[in-house]
Amino acid sequence: MHKILVIEDEEAVRANLVELLDAEGFQVLSAADGQAGVRLAREHLPDVILCDIMMPGLDGYGVLDALRQDAATATLPFIFLTARGDHSDVRQGMNLGADDYLIKPFTRGDLLKALSTRLVKQAAITYKVQAKLDELRGSIALALPHELRTPLTGILGYTEILYEDYASLQPEEIHEMVGRLYVAAQRLYDLVLDFALYAELEVAVRDPAYAEAMLGAETCPVRPAVMDVAAQQAQKAQREGDLSFDLQEVTLQMPGTYLEKAVRELLSNAFKFSQPKTPVHVTGHSDGDYYILSVHDRGRGMTAQQIADIGAYLQFDRKRYEQQGPGLGLTIARRVAELQGGELRIESEPGQRTTASLVLSLKRATVMEHAISWP
Repeated sequence: MHKILVIEDEEAVRANLVELLDAEGFQVLSAADGQAGVRLAREHLPDVILCDIMMPGLDGYGVLDALRQDAATATLPFIFLTARGDHSDVRQGMNLGADDYLIKPFTRGDLLKALSTRLVKQAAITYKVQAKLDELRGSIALALPHELRTPLTGILGYTEILYEDYASLQPEEIHEMVGRLYVAAQRLYDLVLDFALYAELEVAVRDPAYAEAMLGAETCPVRPAVMDVAAQQAQKAQREGDLSFDLQEVTLQMPGTYLEKAVRELLSNAFKFSQPKTPVHVTGHSDGDYYILSVHDRGRGMTAQQIADIGAYLQFDRKRYEQQGPGLGLTIARRVAELQGGELRIESEPGQRTTASLVLSLKRATVMEHAISWP
């Protein structure tokens, strides 16, 4: 049963609305003034609020403003009821965040249609939010236990064998197991670093003073940092021949480790989601107040919805594609760009190509006139 709050100072109008809505099967709350209406809204969180504008004390505009300032009530559907139909009145209400506007006298049909529209829209929003939460929970549930357990299982398994059967093992067997232990430990170490960096960046983007302290006075020449990371990723993917560059040099005022991590994530995705013998091209150039560093590939691509849904712990099509990693990479890259006064841009055609770009502010950077192209 949907809950409707009626805020109306005229007793006869309020009684009629309560009776009509009650007959239609709604649970109805009512308030005779704005202050009481705000209190009831906060206590009961109704599905829709119907509120008169012209009331003594706290008028309808004041009610709406108070509710929109409160996180618990900020998104409650709100419909104004008023005898004033001037465009300026409508505009003022909408600017404050009203969802609809019914001008007195209105019919029963008008009222029910307005309520139905708001309830359907709110249900759609709630469904979409819930779907995103369910997807995030599912991604976390799939990612975290798997990503932590896999390297730990390897470490525990090999150490158990070494501990219990050391005397019977051949030197080459021990050497192989120690190598696998190192790989598993390195994977676990990298995972911990990713989570720590993600947490650090999340704090920084919300706290300018902390961000400024993090950025400090460090500078980072882009070209050598990018080329080193790119070479490492290409070698790791055994795709050195697919990699090419077209980079204008610039020195940014930011920690080199942040830039290297962001570029590493973009390149890792480019190699992971494109086939060998297809190009991965890295470009960088200044554009006004920004330096645009892009990684281009001709791989699996992303849909517009997947691009819009980029967030921590989210891997797209995780059940369809076996992937390693907790899904932090693009979020880390985006946060790094935001810390540098820019953004992460992704343009993609599913099954065709993807261009992921770090747009970085040059306001605190030094630009060189020459560029480098390779090979």
